[in-house]
Amino acid sequence: MPVSLDNTGKASFDDIYESSDPSGYYRRMAELDYCIPDLAKPHFRRLIADYRVATGSAPTVLDIGCSYGVNAAVLRLDTTVGALAEHYGSGDTADRAARDRDRLAAADVLPDVRFLGMDASAPALGYAASTGLLSDIVHADLESAAPTDRQRRVLASADLVISTGCVGYVTERTLVKVATAHGRRLPWMAHFVLRMFDFTPIERSLHRLGYRTERLPGTFRQRRFASEAEQAQIVNTLSANGIDPTGHEAEGWLHAELFVSVPTAPATPTPTAEDRQ
Repeated sequence: MPVSLDNTGKASFDDIYESSDPSGYYRRMAELDYCIPDLAKPHFRRLIADYRVATGSAPTVLDIGCSYGVNAAVLRLDTTVGALAEHYGSGDTADRAARDRDRLAAADVLPDVRFLGMDASAPALGYAASTGLLSDIVHADLESAAPTDRQRRVLASADLVISTGCVGYVTERTLVKVATAHGRRLPWMAHFVLRMFDFTPIERSLHRLGYRTERLPGTFRQRRFASEAEQAQIVNTLSANGIDPTGHEAEGWLHAELFVSVPTAPATPTPTAEDRQ
């Protein structure tokens, strides 16, 4: 089947988020060796541990672009995307969510960490919430609209904001709204960003709010390209932006970089008029 490309040049997977059952999503991701949640896991664990040390309490973690609660599952069940694909690729779909709730209750390695999810797919969010992987959810497009009062309350409860693939679809417009939802304190942030997307506008907006951002060394594989057309488009985009794809995207994989943003002081954030748009 031909793979269509979205307006960023990446393969479009919109169809796999339309089901309330995650098996189709995991099957497709397994075909492409999707692995960035696995690579992100030790970094997110370290940030959770650092937050505990800094504050004396476990953080509430918000995953932006969470789909079926993938990062929450990888972290809480101490598992991998490949193992989840096997789990969802076998067995009866009836009462799957109930079985997943029982599995989480028996195997949760982060029982005191509360996970939240934000995504554009209502079915994916609904499934993750029904299993208990996510304690609360936000179904919203904050690129074009402000959060509702309820959504703002959920976002305001986040202490650590993470993502493994949403930046590029999500910009500083969304992340500033998330960062300022509380109004008196700023959450920590950690975003894995594909090299084809420029993080600079987000970093500048976060800096105005009082964040210090660090890019960690190295890159992280996200998944294999879904088609030759996708690879050619992404390689061309990188080259046009002065980024050498040799040894990275030229070898058949999308690569991401990790940006960690931490507030420099507990000051009240003051978004600019530009940030509020």
